[in-house]
Amino acid sequence: MSVKIRLQRHGKKGKPYYWIVAADARSKRDGKYLEKLGAYNPNTNPATVELNVDGAVQWLQNGAQPTDTARAILSYKGAMLKNHLAGGIAKGALTEEQAEAKFNAWLDEKAAKVQSKEANLSEAQAKAKADALAAEKAVNEARIAAAAPVVEEETTEEAQAEGDDATASNEEE
Repeated sequence: MSVKIRLQRHGKKGKPYYWIVAADARSKRDGKYLEKLGAYNPNTNPATVELNVDGAVQWLQNGAQPTDTARAILSYKGAMLKNHLAGGIAKGALTEEQAEAKFNAWLDEKAAKVQSKEANLSEAQAKAKADALAAEKAVNEARIAAAAPVVEEETTEEAQAEGDDATASNEEE
């Protein structure tokens, strides 16, 4: 029996939500599974992934084959790296402490990248909101100016009166 680590779709139409499961390759996409390893929500930005890394590594070491999307998710969360480091420990290339240190360093770096992306997204969202508010204020000011009573006739009459005064003063010189 071959085992695959794959996604099982849940959620409603247009709003997918996936479970990451270890399942028999012959079972249906949303059918029976052996173990639920986590969840994946692509509707958020950045996508939300909850994963039991140790359980996924255990299945990978026992020969489970991840699908392409599942492999990308496992790689994103570090399960593939942890499996790789476990192989190095088994061969004697690394000690458990060295592997754990490398994995923790990778996790810290990954967390920093995700944090910076979230900060950039929130900053961009705040900037877009401020720009929209400024555009809305400009439109409102234009509407107020258009709705204001017309005072141009008085100003043109005053300008003509001032023009007459200027021509009279020129004649006096």
